[in-house]
Amino acid sequence: MAAPRATAAPRVAATLLAAASLVTLAALPAAAHTASPGAPADRGTRDHLPLLDHLPSQGGVWDHATGRDRLTVTFSEGSGTAARTYKLECRSAGGSHPSARAACERLEQLASEGIDPFKPVPRGAMCTQVYGGPQTARVTGTWKGRPVDASFRRTDGCEVGRWNTLVPVLPSTRA
Repeated sequence: MAAPRATAAPRVAATLLAAASLVTLAALPAAAHTASPGAPADRGTRDHLPLLDHLPSQGGVWDHATGRDRLTVTFSEGSGTAARTYKLECRSAGGSHPSARAACERLEQLASEGIDPFKPVPRGAMCTQVYGGPQTARVTGTWKGRPVDASFRRTDGCEVGRWNTLVPVLPSTRA
């Protein structure tokens, strides 16, 4: 009878190891082990996933030697006014953006908090119906090695909050 117990122990250990591995995988966000590298995660987890600078981007310009973010910000006051376009390059805080240093510092702060400021408001989000103004903006380019193409408007509380998260990348509207 001693022999069957000796051979059962490795099987029990292997079973426990497999179960522990499954528990570990189940604890990870789905996007962390199903999405391809650099692919956006689902809307529910995308804003809190670690920023993966070391993975190749799926487009845009990313200079790994300097770690430079390059964004184009187009802003309109609305109501038929002409749009203004600014270039923003971080790590060297340059471009034509009027507050380049502060904008780059804000982006770095958001990155350090693990927040993706370019994600859209999730579908079905409960938002206050508080109109923030006719202003619109679009941000394109590359941030932390990932392509960015995000549109902003101030049509409700969620969109106003999303806009305000990016001030001074986007201009303050004082609304």
